[in-house]
Amino acid sequence: MGSCLSGEGGGSHGGTASALPYALAAAAVAAAAAPPESDAGANKRRKSAVKKMKRNCSFDAKMELWLHRIPKRLFVNGSSEVASLFSKQGKGINQDAMIVWENFGSKEDTILCGVFDVHGPFGHMVAKKVRDSLPLKLCAQLQLNSFHKDGHVDIISCGLGSLTSEESALTSTGGEAGIHNQNHTDITTMRESFLKAFKVMDKELKLHPSIDCYCSGTTAVTLVKQGRDLVIRNVGDSRAVLGTRDEDDFLIAVQLTVDLKPNLSSISLSLSLSLSLSLS
Repeated sequence: MGSCLSGEGGGSHGGTASALPYALAAAAVAAAAAPPESDAGANKRRKSAVKKMKRNCSFDAKMELWLHRIPKRLFVNGSSEVASLFSKQGKGINQDAMIVWENFGSKEDTILCGVFDVHGPFGHMVAKKVRDSLPLKLCAQLQLNSFHKDGHVDIISCGLGSLTSEESALTSTGGEAGIHNQNHTDITTMRESFLKAFKVMDKELKLHPSIDCYCSGTTAVTLVKQGRDLVIRNVGDSRAVLGTRDEDDFLIAVQLTVDLKPNLSSISLSLSLSLSLSLS
């Protein structure tokens, strides 16, 4: 998510690459020919941009505070009865992010897991934004798709769990809605919801006023475990690995995802986009 830059290229794109300098030159000429903007107009636009950025920062801070108060939502080093998280910081800022959210979507048998490995100078901001926003968007898409299929849905904010009535009122008016349904979500619905949530998240990052995604971005490997079923979606080359035992009872690691890189074949891509399995 965010930028996806690669040094690999093929001969079929040579025409586009050769045309780029001319396009840039034409844009520069057009900009030079345009009438200069007045100082008053420039100052007005600058003040408007600053106000918008402050509003977005304030909203993000309130959302982060609310998310931190949700029970059974882990996003820093720690553990619970079913999961553990650990990330070792290097010399600089720890840019990577992770999340384990039990009772996801207000369902007792549902767990969401995610790991986000970033790159670029603003990578830590991208990872934090995706960690906090992507699960909410997935909840919203699940609720929306369920509504289209069933014709009705009980709208309860995602992951409320044991929040207070005041917090519930806040999320029901301004937060994104989730699903409260004892029945398992259909696998097809889960797949569609994942895909739409990823698309919306990517678009939101591109339009974010204070996060530069041109040279910064993050991978995203996310999975939802519902009962004995796993649905996995990934962007980039972060991997989901399953620990299991072979016929001789030796512990082995099974890679569940395909590394999504620019040189990936279309066959491998189609396989990676359709991964869901049942744990036996």
